[in-house]
Amino acid sequence: MKHNRLLFGICGFLLLALFITGCTKDKPLITPDMTEYSLSVPMGFPEPEIPADNALTVNRVALGKKLFFDPILSKDSTVSCGSCHLPAKGFADPKQFSVGVGDSVGTRNAPPVFNLAYAHSFFWDGGVPTLELQSIAPIQNPLEMHLSLNEAVQRLKEHPQYPTLFKQAYQSEPNLYAMTRAIASFERTLISGNSPYDQYQNQGNNSALNDSQKRGKDIFFGEKAECFHCHTGFNFTDETFQNNGIYENYKDEGRYRITNQVNDIGKFKVPTLRNIALTAPYMHDGSMKTILDVIEFYNANTKITVTTSEFITKHKPLGLQLTAKQKGELYAFLLSLTDSSFISNTEFHKP
Repeated sequence: MKHNRLLFGICGFLLLALFITGCTKDKPLITPDMTEYSLSVPMGFPEPEIPADNALTVNRVALGKKLFFDPILSKDSTVSCGSCHLPAKGFADPKQFSVGVGDSVGTRNAPPVFNLAYAHSFFWDGGVPTLELQSIAPIQNPLEMHLSLNEAVQRLKEHPQYPTLFKQAYQSEPNLYAMTRAIASFERTLISGNSPYDQYQNQGNNSALNDSQKRGKDIFFGEKAECFHCHTGFNFTDETFQNNGIYENYKDEGRYRITNQVNDIGKFKVPTLRNIALTAPYMHDGSMKTILDVIEFYNANTKITVTTSEFITKHKPLGLQLTAKQKGELYAFLLSLTDSSFISNTEFHKP
């Protein structure tokens, strides 16, 4: 009896081994690698808050990067996230309005997508509250990628590489939950904070700024130009929504589209000024071509409505009255916010 039990036990073990071997031969087991991604946080920057359900791992960031630059997520497979957010342009678009599938044209200028790890809301009107949800809008937008989410997931399931990459990153087959979180993971790594200004302000390199840029810095952070009230903190934005006086009547009503509150008409999210020399054109509608255009606008050409920022209205009707020399020095300072090491970092470029 003992021998029979032993024989049955050995046979059972062999059958189990054959079953496992047969399964793995047809469908190899994939072991997820949860190696933590080492995020590089610049001096003077806080540690970003990472959602507990989307911890940064090497595989998640790699998957997100591949998805970011892959046109598979557009209807005709011609447009990717990276088509409108170019690394060499500070992950912005040099066109006034980005071109989507079928040569469709958007209605707002594409904002840069670096330092999003610190953002409180997304898009010019703040219509999306989390980075995990951000990519859904451009994928579905008829003027951008114009692909249904179901079709996007199905394409990824049928792809020769993505099923394995999703298993390695999220222990799941391709799905919407993992897809959006992977893209968010890659975008969180796009941190820019090594400009000459940072080297001067945070790293103690007094020669990083020339004399003209230092005087421009004083103008920027002084009450004469008022810039620092909204473009404040380590990322040069207070994350609020402001009407900066571009128009008297707004065809695009901005934040009002989200809140339906009349006091939000004409208000748009205050953008970061980091890498501003790379991210032209400017404003929500890309209506200003150069930094000098922007400076001259604030100096003398703002319009006043009931929702215009108090920092604009307090200087009317005369404007800021900056001299030509002061405008030049302010311009020089803004150029010092360019982080050349960020845009040249091939880790962030198309694979």
